[in-house]
Amino acid sequence: MKKPLIALAVLGGSNLVAAQSSLTVFGIIDTTLQYGTGSIASRKQLGANGITAARLGFRGLEDLGGGLAAGFWLESQLFPDNGTGTGSNTNNQASGAAPAGAAQLMTFNRRSTVSFLGPFGEIRAGRDFLPQYYNIAQADPLNNTGVGASTTFTSAITGITFIRASNSVHYFTPQGLPFGLFVHAAYYLGENASNVANKDDGNGYGLRVGLANGPFTAAVATGRTRYAVGDVHQSNATVTYDARFVRVFGGLSRDKNASLHGKGWILGATAPFGPHLLKLAYSRYETDASGNPQARKLAFGYQYEMSKRTALYATIACVGNSGGLTTALNGSITAPNKSSRGMDLGIRHIF
Repeated sequence: MKKPLIALAVLGGSNLVAAQSSLTVFGIIDTTLQYGTGSIASRKQLGANGITAARLGFRGLEDLGGGLAAGFWLESQLFPDNGTGTGSNTNNQASGAAPAGAAQLMTFNRRSTVSFLGPFGEIRAGRDFLPQYYNIAQADPLNNTGVGASTTFTSAITGITFIRASNSVHYFTPQGLPFGLFVHAAYYLGENASNVANKDDGNGYGLRVGLANGPFTAAVATGRTRYAVGDVHQSNATVTYDARFVRVFGGLSRDKNASLHGKGWILGATAPFGPHLLKLAYSRYETDASGNPQARKLAFGYQYEMSKRTALYATIACVGNSGGLTTALNGSITAPNKSSRGMDLGIRHIF
């Protein structure tokens, strides 16, 4: 249910412009029947987030005049299959994670920010996606969600700050720069005392630079989080091209967690026709751990838009393992070097 004073301008990954103040309640409910099979055990269950992460949020924007605006965004993760949410992380370290079993409904773990906007772009503070993750999300036709999510997402080794960081400050360039140039920079804090051995743990930065020119978008991103046991580095490059009848995706990832290195890639495409959308992706991710573990996934999805808000969908995927890896889909269990298959059947509603 939306309760706008005046319709809110698009409040997304870049800057905002609005004529008046506004307040919006928004969300997504995505529930899916999941089935997974492995060499040891299979599982069927009712799950969530088959094509889109379910959420509940509140956002607002105030026009300050002179081209300036202030806004806020609070967004909580939902699991509509059982009515729970999930915890956040207070300091970008293991010590800041929510206690086991603390699946809270109204923890604004997905995003909790306040913004100041103007001709200069946007300055945003709080908990949010990191620049280096935005690229990974852009490269997956299946939106890094559900059984078909890319192995560059599901197998990544970069830990706590792989997707988001708390205590962060972000800068987004304004729209309309030459050649479609855009920049997203972030700096975040672990907030430790200065007299402890791990005083820099949880501190980090991220940077994404790209071009969005017509149907073509390309970007590179990198980030680093500091830890006394070894820093985490995350770098990637992505390209998308929209030819109207088909959109193609490609991405490369290079990660490091202390002495462990990981790398991966994804290729994919989506093809819309009327209310129908086909999705296809193939991805690989491997590390230099003993045996050189590698996961390879092929995923296919179909989505039918019943309306602007409601969609039915089906996704199937198969993952192959080598180097002793035991990656399995939808809660199934598979032996080392064996494959696993999975399927999602669900409905998504946006409000």
